[in-house]
Amino acid sequence: MKKDFVRLLKVASLITIFAFLTGGCAKKAVTTDKGMEGSAPAAATMRADTGEGMGSMETLESKGWDATGASSSANILEGRTHAPMLPVYFDFDSSSIRADQQSRIKKNAEFLTSEPQGRVRIEGNCDERGTNEYNMALGERRALGAKKYLVNMGIAANRMDTISYGEERPLNYGHDELAWSQNRRDDFVIAR
Repeated sequence: MKKDFVRLLKVASLITIFAFLTGGCAKKAVTTDKGMEGSAPAAATMRADTGEGMGSMETLESKGWDATGASSSANILEGRTHAPMLPVYFDFDSSSIRADQQSRIKKNAEFLTSEPQGRVRIEGNCDERGTNEYNMALGERRALGAKKYLVNMGIAANRMDTISYGEERPLNYGHDELAWSQNRRDDFVIAR
């Protein structure tokens, strides 16, 4: 009796699972516009975009710093770096600042020197290759290397924070060398 009940329960479970797997979810009917192929809508039905309902326009110009030293408008120039600073790009599996990137980090140092109240967060980033743990450590080494470079140029260490995002915040979602080279970077974000 007990064996029959267990067998019946197994069969009922299998039938229920099979019904869910084959039945799936109910699909919403798709409506189509028949006869629309190759024909343009009539001019009377087309409307121009007047811009109504849109928010106010924002400029891309730098608006400077406020009295607290924070940027009054954190404008993005390149990558996630705030203008007028520039991101610094790295070679694969390296945290050394390349010779062609030294002028970029010097420009960032000049900006920080001209704005003595300004603070910056250096965000280390990596491409998708490698494990998450390795990329987090590599991003941290990149951010700390840029901070050390700026300290050697006379910027106070207490004005800079570092963070590693590893591979978690790519700019380019491609899977080729161009995308990877854009994702291997330090961003310089003005801290509020």
